[in-house]
Amino acid sequence: MGNFYEDVIKNDPRFNSTKAIADMDLLEPSTREGVEGIIADAAARGIKLMVFETYRSQDRQQQLFNKGASKLKTVGVHHYGLACDIVKNVNGNPSWDGDFSFLGDLAKEHGLIWGGDWGDPSVKHSFVDPDHVQRCTVKDQTPLFNGEWYPEEGYDPNAG
Repeated sequence: MGNFYEDVIKNDPRFNSTKAIADMDLLEPSTREGVEGIIADAAARGIKLMVFETYRSQDRQQQLFNKGASKLKTVGVHHYGLACDIVKNVNGNPSWDGDFSFLGDLAKEHGLIWGGDWGDPSVKHSFVDPDHVQRCTVKDQTPLFNGEWYPEEGYDPNAG
């Protein structure tokens, strides 16, 4: 057995899709569990959330970059089933309005990193993605993208 990326994502017919995909089944199991926990805990606080995008292909990333909707030309952690964009649910519609800082604490509680501080709130980051969570540290992204590493079940990106 390989890993979730090799076994599931690469074999999914949507691998090269240019559409936004919000399928939770394309999140590796620990990431999916974290996202589900964030959504449940936010609901308990009276904040209704929805998954906007899980998996993202390189073709979609290029499309978003060309439109100016992303600063990244090359697809990131979304491509590996390790990231999710979570937005507010307003009458069944996605909303990016308002403050998303609550995701920082919820992400950490559920073993994920928040795109608002990339796991290190003491650093001023040039790229902030407040509706994004992922289960991969910034320093682990290079070996992930190079195919040298994929997180195991017990991996905790917040462990330092």
